[in-house]
Amino acid sequence: MAGNGEVLDCLIVGGGPAGLTTGLYLARFKRRFAVVDSGTPRAAWIPTSHNIPVFAEGISGKDILARARANLEQYGARVQAGRVTGLSKQPDRFVAVVEGNDGSTGQIAARRVVLATGAVDIEPDLPDVPNAVQRGLVRYCPICDGYESRDRKIAVIAYGAHGIGEAVFIARTYSRDVTLLTLGQTLKLDAEQRARIDENGIKVVEAPVESLEVENDRISAVNVAGREYRFDVLYSALGLKYRSDLAIALGAEQDPSGSLIVDSHCQTSVKGLYAAGDIVRGLDQIVVGMSHAALAATHIHNHCELPTEDEPGGA
Repeated sequence: MAGNGEVLDCLIVGGGPAGLTTGLYLARFKRRFAVVDSGTPRAAWIPTSHNIPVFAEGISGKDILARARANLEQYGARVQAGRVTGLSKQPDRFVAVVEGNDGSTGQIAARRVVLATGAVDIEPDLPDVPNAVQRGLVRYCPICDGYESRDRKIAVIAYGAHGIGEAVFIARTYSRDVTLLTLGQTLKLDAEQRARIDENGIKVVEAPVESLEVENDRISAVNVAGREYRFDVLYSALGLKYRSDLAIALGAEQDPSGSLIVDSHCQTSVKGLYAAGDIVRGLDQIVVGMSHAALAATHIHNHCELPTEDEPGGA
């Protein structure tokens, strides 16, 4: 597959729900493709999601990934463990540099590329509790599991406009007992933001968190400025770091946060380069990432033999 002179129809970078779904569609279209996965999908952090249709009892992120991979592999496809460290565009192909987990290095050439590299949540700086989101002590997606936390005491760890927006979303949708913890950051509110905070009854605590109590695999108490606050659920809303470096290096358009801007076929501003999942500007949901994958894979299948804009005869 790598370094043998073969030019694939498509290279998929990332083995999360969006990348695996892209592979599933391309496999059923009988296309030649490769999936390279670094093994760090954000979806694996999800303890249980009830937002995946047909899974009425909920399903964990790890189970979603295992099922998606098994579904792809029944068509003979395999996910290659490794990391794409470089991506260049030539007149008729893309060339990716791939570092394997065993230390090997190779190249994969493909006429089209789908980036499904996702994003990483910015972790809250909590005393003595590193990686609280990844460990499941703090949640990060009220759209996914806010319903299960309805009418409970909820804290949102955040600051700035994004944090205010998430706190308001939770307060007006799920609970009237919401506290915004800014971890020592001063919350500068304009008149409109103050009105939204007050209208939704959101409490604001700006002092740093001094210590935590962990109970039954969750943070049960937060000690701030000598006062103890107890919550049923903590959400982190500090934003994301988008894994968009490969696309940006090729000149793909992004929004101010670093997420990629795509067209209706999930193609970036670089012709032949597509993006799917959390890396794309919009709603970060598994079902949305899967829809990105379906759109991108179908467009690739329908246009793969055609040159991209930069190739001779392209349009």
